[in-house]
Amino acid sequence: MGTPTLSTEGHVAVITLQRPDQANRLGPDDLHCIHDHLTQINGMNEIRILRLEATGKYFCSGFDINRLGGSGVVTFDTVVNALEVARPVTIAVLQGGVYGGATDLALACDFRLGSPDTNMFMPAARLGLHYYASGMQRYVQRMGINTAKRLFLTTEKIEAEEMMRVGYLTHLCRDKSLKETTSELTHTLNAMAPLALLGMKKHLTRLSQGTLDMADLERDVAATMASEDLQEGRAAWAEKRQPVFKGR
Repeated sequence: MGTPTLSTEGHVAVITLQRPDQANRLGPDDLHCIHDHLTQINGMNEIRILRLEATGKYFCSGFDINRLGGSGVVTFDTVVNALEVARPVTIAVLQGGVYGGATDLALACDFRLGSPDTNMFMPAARLGLHYYASGMQRYVQRMGINTAKRLFLTTEKIEAEEMMRVGYLTHLCRDKSLKETTSELTHTLNAMAPLALLGMKKHLTRLSQGTLDMADLERDVAATMASEDLQEGRAAWAEKRQPVFKGR
């Protein structure tokens, strides 16, 4: 077990945290590794879906506080920000505890799946740590100012049902296994037209950040309007069959 691994199959990539004996706590080498994986994935045009998973009982206990402030390392916020704007649609698969910086790592993903034993807390104030700007912004964007203040300022630990209620989780697997729900969501996303799927993911993220580029959005809209996939989608709809998209 060691640094996060990257595997790919078809249109799906999976980054897996690999330190279960340390509750998948992250260190500088892990951050470098995740950042390198993201760079590699962004260059793989065939990849449409990226899942962030972990081994063991816990998803991740955040960054190793004893290694804060080191020089010459990729910073935590750099990695999380890169994950938020990654080209594929991203899914965080959250078993057990999600603590500290790991809560923001998951927030940067497009979807966050949890099971009844999933829980989270952000202990920054208890540790004397002032959180970075983009992480606080994601909390406010995803869950609102009141919940962000509650979680940051009181360091309250919340369970899966509450995580779903406040908007942290996008899916709570009450009746199905986390693995089954992850597989179903991956299949659903993978069946979409890639140009539309990845274009809308990009521009929705930019809208949430206040960085929408209208010219780029209009180019992506025009590309889908002229695409073979749109013709296939129309034909499949009329013929009441599943479309077969090629990403062009």
